[in-house]
Amino acid sequence: MTGVFSLLPDGRPGLLAPLLSGAWLSGGSEDISRYLAAGGYAPLTSPDRLLDRIAAAGLRGRGGAGFPAAVKIRAVRDAPGRAVVVANGEEGEPGSVKDRWLLRHRPHTVLDGIRLVAAMTGAERGCVYLSDEPAERAVRRALAECPPRLRIDVVRTEHTYVAGEETAVVRRIDGGPALPTAKPPRPFESGVGGAPTLVANVETLARIALIYSRPEAALAVAGTHLVTVSGAGAGAGAGAGVAPALAEVPAGTHLKVLADLCGHGTAEAVLLGGLFGGLHGPGWTDLPLDHDVLRSAGAALGCGALHFLHPDDCPVGVAGEAAAYLAAQSARQCGVCVAGTGALARTLTSLARGRAGADSADQLHRWSRQLPGRGACGLLDAAARIVATLLAHFPDRVDAHRRSACRACAGAAPEDGRRFTVPVP
Repeated sequence: MTGVFSLLPDGRPGLLAPLLSGAWLSGGSEDISRYLAAGGYAPLTSPDRLLDRIAAAGLRGRGGAGFPAAVKIRAVRDAPGRAVVVANGEEGEPGSVKDRWLLRHRPHTVLDGIRLVAAMTGAERGCVYLSDEPAERAVRRALAECPPRLRIDVVRTEHTYVAGEETAVVRRIDGGPALPTAKPPRPFESGVGGAPTLVANVETLARIALIYSRPEAALAVAGTHLVTVSGAGAGAGAGAGVAPALAEVPAGTHLKVLADLCGHGTAEAVLLGGLFGGLHGPGWTDLPLDHDVLRSAGAALGCGALHFLHPDDCPVGVAGEAAAYLAAQSARQCGVCVAGTGALARTLTSLARGRAGADSADQLHRWSRQLPGRGACGLLDAAARIVATLLAHFPDRVDAHRRSACRACAGAAPEDGRRFTVPVP
């Protein structure tokens, strides 16, 4: 099964189902009349009641950290000053497509989410932040079809790994470069123009809109994830392995189920959360899509991107490619990040070619423990987690690379993220 599909039971509300049926389509995007008829943009009479409903449903942010959405909304609501709400659609992870897909095909749902969160926080200004041209066209068309009562700007940025980090988002909207800044303050304290700012992932906002229009299904909506599945060269070009897929699945779905459905039944490992959740080998089939379970396993769901490794894929080489990409994508503002990601990438490349020194594994162990939390954003943490999980789950493969070169890893690790890049279906 490839392309775009849903594993939700019949009748369960989701973000993909209306578009898959074609019922809400108009020129490839949501039809405004059908969206309104289904309860979209309905007046919000009690913002506090909706906020309580979101909290009770346990909705977590879909941008990567999985932070409780209601807590974040309340922090902005309670901060002094007139709030700003930002829909963050800049997908930095090369293996994720869900946010661009939503902006292209369900822009009204995202805008409706901005409207609702603005009402809950008292905001008078919203912003859609993105780097994808088709998504920008869809959002602007949706704004023209149904202008909201609050001001909503569309801000385009250049696509980079760090451009979607929340302080980078604020900095770019304020006219600066899309680069992270030191924290504190965090955007909820002082964000766009110095105002308390909620930077929310577009899927989070879309789910808030769905929770409002379908209150009886709030728990089901909050417990559903959009995941991007790739691997075996997916995204590298026509005919290059198994085609990638965007799927909507219930929380708790085991990774093995997704692997089998998407043509990755022979996979031996998985890279979780884009480049943030680490490499996982034996036992990955028993892992569910669950923030807490994955965290206890030393993993992370992140943005919901899953990249499967097949027998011909070497985890050492994959880790090297990921580290090289992250090193190339560094904002180059933090010395520890530049030096740390560079050292990880160089050592992994040497290891992959069978040229690493006798102490290479010890060095990687030490760096993977020392580097997390020392950068201004999560890029350095992602690189360190990839190395830590490689060493934890594939010690025999690492040791074998120290003795001789690996045929699968003969080339240099590419820095463009080509292996992990997925086109929007």
